[in-house]
Amino acid sequence: MRPPLPPAAVALLACPVCGGGLTADDAGVRCPAGHAFDRARQGHLTLLPPGGSPHAGDSAAMVADRVDLLAAGHYAGVTAALAGAVLADGEPGSVLDLGGGTGAHLAGVLDAAPGAVGVCLDVSRYAARRAARAHPRAIAVVADTWAGLPVRDGAVDRVLVVFAPRNGAETARVLAPAGRLVVVTPAADHLAELVGPLGLLSVDPAKAERLAGSLGPHLERVAVRTHRERLVLDRGAVRVLVGMGPHARHLTGEELEVRLAALPDPVTVTVAVDVTTHRRA
Repeated sequence: MRPPLPPAAVALLACPVCGGGLTADDAGVRCPAGHAFDRARQGHLTLLPPGGSPHAGDSAAMVADRVDLLAAGHYAGVTAALAGAVLADGEPGSVLDLGGGTGAHLAGVLDAAPGAVGVCLDVSRYAARRAARAHPRAIAVVADTWAGLPVRDGAVDRVLVVFAPRNGAETARVLAPAGRLVVVTPAADHLAELVGPLGLLSVDPAKAERLAGSLGPHLERVAVRTHRERLVLDRGAVRVLVGMGPHARHLTGEELEVRLAALPDPVTVTVAVDVTTHRRA
Protein backbone atom coordinates (compact mmCIF):
# COMPACT_ATOMS: atom_id res chain seq x y z
CA MET A 1 0.00 0.00 0.00
CA ARG A 2 1.33 3.46 -0.92
CA PRO A 3 1.90 5.88 1.94
CA PRO A 4 -0.17 9.08 1.82
CA LEU A 5 1.34 12.19 0.26
CA PRO A 6 2.79 14.53 2.94
CA PRO A 7 0.19 17.33 3.27
CA ALA A 8 2.79 20.04 3.85
CA ALA A 9 4.55 19.05 0.64
CA VAL A 10 1.29 18.97 -1.34
CA ALA A 11 0.61 22.51 -0.06
CA LEU A 12 3.66 23.72 -2.04
CA LEU A 13 2.21 22.58 -5.36
CA ALA A 14 0.09 24.48 -7.88
CA CYS A 15 -2.22 23.29 -10.65
CA PRO A 16 -0.37 23.35 -13.99
CA VAL A 17 -3.61 24.37 -15.75
CA CYS A 18 -4.93 27.26 -13.67
CA GLY A 19 -2.29 27.87 -11.00
CA GLY A 20 -4.62 27.13 -8.11
CA GLY A 21 -3.48 25.34 -4.97
CA LEU A 22 -3.71 21.56 -4.81
CA THR A 23 -5.06 19.22 -2.16
CA ALA A 24 -4.67 15.45 -1.96
CA ASP A 25 -7.40 12.85 -2.16
CA ASP A 26 -7.39 9.06 -2.50
CA ALA A 27 -6.65 9.20 -6.24
CA GLY A 28 -4.07 11.99 -6.36
CA VAL A 29 -4.41 15.78 -6.19
CA ARG A 30 -6.97 18.32 -7.39
CA CYS A 31 -7.46 22.08 -7.42
CA PRO A 32 -10.58 24.11 -6.48
CA ALA A 33 -11.43 24.50 -10.20
CA GLY A 34 -11.76 20.72 -10.50
CA HIS A 35 -8.57 19.91 -12.39
CA ALA A 36 -7.50 16.48 -11.12
CA PHE A 37 -4.20 14.63 -11.43
CA ASP A 38 -3.99 10.95 -10.56
CA ARG A 39 -1.12 9.54 -8.60
CA ALA A 40 0.81 6.81 -10.44
CA ARG A 41 0.96 3.38 -8.90
CA GLN A 42 4.69 3.93 -8.32
CA GLY A 43 3.77 6.92 -6.12
CA HIS A 44 4.64 9.99 -8.17
CA LEU A 45 2.46 12.75 -9.62
CA THR A 46 2.53 14.13 -13.17
CA LEU A 47 1.89 17.89 -13.33
CA LEU A 48 2.77 18.69 -16.91
CA PRO A 49 1.01 21.58 -18.66
CA PRO A 50 -1.71 20.88 -21.23
CA GLY A 51 -0.04 19.32 -24.25
CA GLY A 52 2.73 17.71 -22.20
CA SER A 53 6.43 18.45 -22.66
CA PRO A 54 8.75 18.13 -25.67
CA HIS A 55 11.50 16.93 -23.34
CA ALA A 56 11.81 13.26 -22.41
CA GLY A 57 14.53 13.60 -19.77
CA ASP A 58 16.85 10.82 -18.71
CA SER A 59 16.24 7.32 -20.05
CA ALA A 60 15.57 4.27 -17.90
CA ALA A 61 19.18 3.12 -18.42
CA MET A 62 20.63 6.49 -17.35
CA VAL A 63 18.44 6.53 -14.25
CA ALA A 64 19.47 2.97 -13.35
CA ASP A 65 23.14 3.96 -13.59
CA ARG A 66 22.51 6.98 -11.38
CA VAL A 67 20.81 4.80 -8.78
CA ASP A 68 23.78 2.43 -8.73
CA LEU A 69 26.42 5.16 -8.45
CA LEU A 70 24.63 7.09 -5.71
CA ALA A 71 23.78 3.93 -3.77
CA ALA A 72 27.49 3.08 -3.74
CA GLY A 73 28.13 6.38 -1.93
CA HIS A 74 30.47 7.86 -4.54
CA TYR A 75 28.71 11.24 -4.47
CA ALA A 76 27.97 11.27 -0.74
CA GLY A 77 30.47 14.11 -0.33
CA VAL A 78 28.58 16.19 -2.89
CA THR A 79 25.31 15.59 -1.01
CA ALA A 80 26.96 16.58 2.28
CA ALA A 81 28.33 19.79 0.74
CA LEU A 82 24.88 20.58 -0.65
CA ALA A 83 23.23 20.00 2.74
CA GLY A 84 25.82 22.22 4.42
CA ALA A 85 25.04 25.07 2.05
CA VAL A 86 21.29 24.61 2.56
CA LEU A 87 21.64 24.79 6.36
CA ALA A 88 24.09 27.70 6.32
CA ASP A 89 21.17 30.15 6.40
CA GLY A 90 19.14 28.20 8.93
CA GLU A 91 17.00 25.09 8.70
CA PRO A 92 14.35 25.36 5.98
CA GLY A 93 10.77 24.19 6.24
CA SER A 94 10.48 23.31 2.56
CA VAL A 95 12.89 22.24 -0.18
CA LEU A 96 12.31 22.00 -3.94
CA ASP A 97 14.81 19.99 -6.00
CA LEU A 98 14.67 20.98 -9.69
CA GLY A 99 15.89 18.31 -12.07
CA GLY A 100 16.27 16.21 -8.93
CA GLY A 101 16.48 12.86 -10.70
CA THR A 102 16.14 9.95 -8.30
CA GLY A 103 15.76 12.21 -5.26
CA ALA A 104 18.95 11.01 -3.58
CA HIS A 105 20.41 14.49 -3.00
CA LEU A 106 17.06 15.81 -1.75
CA ALA A 107 16.82 12.86 0.65
CA GLY A 108 20.23 13.73 2.07
CA VAL A 109 19.17 17.33 2.59
CA LEU A 110 15.91 16.28 4.29
CA ASP A 111 17.84 13.96 6.60
CA ALA A 112 19.88 17.00 7.67
CA ALA A 113 16.74 19.15 8.05
CA PRO A 114 14.29 16.98 10.02
CA GLY A 115 11.57 19.64 10.06
CA ALA A 116 11.45 20.09 6.29
CA VAL A 117 9.32 18.62 3.53
CA GLY A 118 10.47 18.31 -0.06
CA VAL A 119 9.39 18.13 -3.69
CA CYS A 120 11.61 16.42 -6.27
CA LEU A 121 10.74 17.66 -9.74
CA ASP A 122 12.07 16.04 -12.92
CA VAL A 123 10.81 15.69 -16.48
CA SER A 124 11.86 12.01 -16.63
CA ARG A 125 9.12 9.62 -15.56
CA TYR A 126 11.79 6.99 -14.93
CA ALA A 127 13.51 9.29 -12.44
CA ALA A 128 10.22 10.19 -10.76
CA ARG A 129 9.41 6.53 -10.16
CA ARG A 130 12.62 6.23 -8.16
CA ALA A 131 12.23 9.59 -6.42
CA ALA A 132 8.76 8.63 -5.17
CA ARG A 133 10.48 6.24 -2.75
CA ALA A 134 13.45 8.45 -1.90
CA HIS A 135 12.17 9.94 1.38
CA PRO A 136 8.96 9.79 3.45
CA ARG A 137 8.78 13.61 3.64
CA ALA A 138 9.16 14.13 -0.11
CA ILE A 139 6.89 14.07 -3.16
CA ALA A 140 8.10 13.20 -6.66
CA VAL A 141 6.60 15.15 -9.55
CA VAL A 142 7.02 14.82 -13.31
CA ALA A 143 7.12 18.41 -14.62
CA ASP A 144 8.98 20.59 -17.10
CA THR A 145 11.00 23.43 -15.54
CA TRP A 146 10.92 25.37 -18.82
CA ALA A 147 7.13 25.26 -19.09
CA GLY A 148 6.60 26.81 -15.65
CA LEU A 149 6.93 25.16 -12.26
CA PRO A 150 3.77 23.64 -10.74
CA VAL A 151 4.64 25.34 -7.46
CA ARG A 152 2.89 28.19 -5.63
CA ASP A 153 4.33 31.70 -5.58
CA GLY A 154 6.78 32.37 -2.74
CA ALA A 155 6.18 28.97 -1.19
CA VAL A 156 9.64 27.41 -0.96
CA ASP A 157 12.47 28.12 1.49
CA ARG A 158 15.22 26.39 -0.53
CA VAL A 159 15.52 25.44 -4.19
CA LEU A 160 18.22 22.95 -5.20
CA VAL A 161 19.69 22.52 -8.68
CA VAL A 162 22.34 19.79 -8.91
CA PHE A 163 23.92 19.33 -12.35
CA ALA A 164 20.64 20.44 -13.96
CA PRO A 165 19.35 23.37 -16.05
CA ARG A 166 18.26 26.54 -14.27
CA ASN A 167 15.19 28.71 -14.84
CA GLY A 168 15.97 31.98 -13.06
CA ALA A 169 12.59 33.66 -13.43
CA GLU A 170 10.58 30.67 -12.22
CA THR A 171 12.97 29.96 -9.36
CA ALA A 172 12.67 33.53 -8.12
CA ARG A 173 8.88 33.30 -8.36
CA VAL A 174 8.57 30.21 -6.13
CA LEU A 175 11.20 31.26 -3.55
CA ALA A 176 10.03 32.72 -0.26
CA PRO A 177 11.26 36.30 0.35
CA ALA A 178 14.13 35.06 2.52
CA GLY A 179 14.60 31.87 0.51
CA ARG A 180 17.78 30.63 -1.11
CA LEU A 181 18.69 28.84 -4.31
CA VAL A 182 21.62 26.41 -3.97
CA VAL A 183 23.27 25.30 -7.22
CA VAL A 184 25.86 22.55 -7.70
CA THR A 185 27.94 22.79 -10.88
CA PRO A 186 31.10 20.96 -11.97
CA ALA A 187 34.39 22.74 -11.31
CA ALA A 188 37.10 22.89 -13.98
CA ASP A 189 38.85 19.73 -12.79
CA HIS A 190 35.72 17.62 -12.23
CA LEU A 191 36.41 14.09 -13.54
CA ALA A 192 39.61 15.46 -15.10
CA GLU A 193 41.28 12.03 -15.20
CA LEU A 194 38.46 10.68 -17.41
CA VAL A 195 37.74 13.56 -19.78
CA GLY A 196 40.64 12.99 -22.17
CA PRO A 197 40.93 9.18 -22.13
CA LEU A 198 37.17 8.62 -22.46
CA GLY A 199 36.35 11.61 -24.67
CA LEU A 200 33.90 13.06 -22.16
CA LEU A 201 32.35 16.51 -22.32
CA SER A 202 34.68 19.06 -20.72
CA VAL A 203 33.61 21.83 -18.36
CA ASP A 204 32.98 25.16 -20.07
CA PRO A 205 35.66 27.64 -18.86
CA ALA A 206 32.98 30.35 -18.90
CA LYS A 207 30.76 28.28 -16.58
CA ALA A 208 30.55 30.93 -13.85
CA GLU A 209 29.51 33.60 -16.32
CA ARG A 210 26.90 31.31 -17.85
CA LEU A 211 25.48 30.52 -14.42
CA ALA A 212 25.16 34.21 -13.57
CA GLY A 213 23.55 34.88 -16.94
CA SER A 214 21.01 32.08 -16.52
CA LEU A 215 19.88 33.43 -13.14
CA GLY A 216 20.13 37.20 -13.53
CA PRO A 217 18.44 39.59 -13.21
CA HIS A 218 16.16 37.52 -10.98
CA LEU A 219 18.72 36.14 -8.50
CA GLU A 220 22.08 37.22 -7.14
CA ARG A 221 24.92 35.16 -5.70
CA VAL A 222 25.65 35.51 -1.99
CA ALA A 223 28.09 32.65 -1.31
CA VAL A 224 30.24 30.07 -3.07
CA ARG A 225 31.95 26.97 -1.73
CA THR A 226 34.04 24.36 -3.50
CA HIS A 227 33.92 20.67 -2.66
CA ARG A 228 36.79 18.53 -3.91
CA GLU A 229 37.67 14.89 -3.20
CA ARG A 230 39.36 11.97 -4.93
CA LEU A 231 37.64 8.65 -5.51
CA VAL A 232 39.17 5.31 -6.38
CA LEU A 233 36.86 3.63 -8.91
CA ASP A 234 37.04 0.35 -10.75
CA ARG A 235 36.10 0.21 -14.42
CA GLY A 236 32.59 -0.90 -13.61
CA ALA A 237 32.00 2.17 -11.47
CA VAL A 238 33.49 4.41 -14.17
CA ARG A 239 31.13 2.85 -16.72
CA VAL A 240 28.17 3.66 -14.47
CA LEU A 241 29.44 7.20 -13.84
CA VAL A 242 29.62 7.87 -17.57
CA GLY A 243 26.27 6.21 -18.24
CA MET A 244 24.27 8.29 -15.78
CA GLY A 245 25.07 11.70 -17.26
CA PRO A 246 25.07 13.64 -20.53
CA HIS A 247 28.19 11.79 -21.64
CA ALA A 248 25.96 8.77 -22.28
CA ARG A 249 24.35 10.62 -25.18
CA HIS A 250 27.68 11.21 -26.92
CA LEU A 251 29.37 7.81 -26.69
CA THR A 252 28.27 4.48 -28.10
CA GLY A 253 28.59 1.46 -25.85
CA GLU A 254 31.30 0.00 -28.06
CA GLU A 255 33.36 3.22 -28.04
CA LEU A 256 33.12 3.42 -24.25
CA GLU A 257 34.22 -0.19 -23.74
CA VAL A 258 37.31 0.29 -25.92
CA ARG A 259 38.31 3.41 -24.02
CA LEU A 260 37.58 1.88 -20.62
CA ALA A 261 39.89 -1.03 -21.41
CA ALA A 262 42.79 1.41 -21.75
CA LEU A 263 42.27 2.88 -18.28
CA PRO A 264 44.10 1.71 -15.16
CA ASP A 265 41.92 -0.48 -12.97
CA PRO A 266 41.20 0.99 -10.49
CA VAL A 267 41.58 4.66 -11.45
CA THR A 268 41.72 7.70 -9.18
CA VAL A 269 39.12 10.30 -10.17
CA THR A 270 38.67 13.87 -8.96
CA VAL A 271 35.20 14.97 -7.94
CA ALA A 272 35.15 18.77 -7.85
CA VAL A 273 32.04 20.93 -7.67
CA ASP A 274 31.15 24.54 -6.91
CA VAL A 275 28.21 25.05 -4.55
CA THR A 276 26.78 28.53 -4.98
CA THR A 277 24.01 30.13 -2.96
CA HIS A 278 21.70 32.80 -4.40
CA ARG A 279 18.87 35.00 -3.15
CA ARG A 280 16.16 36.94 -4.90
CA ALA A 281 17.59 40.09 -6.43
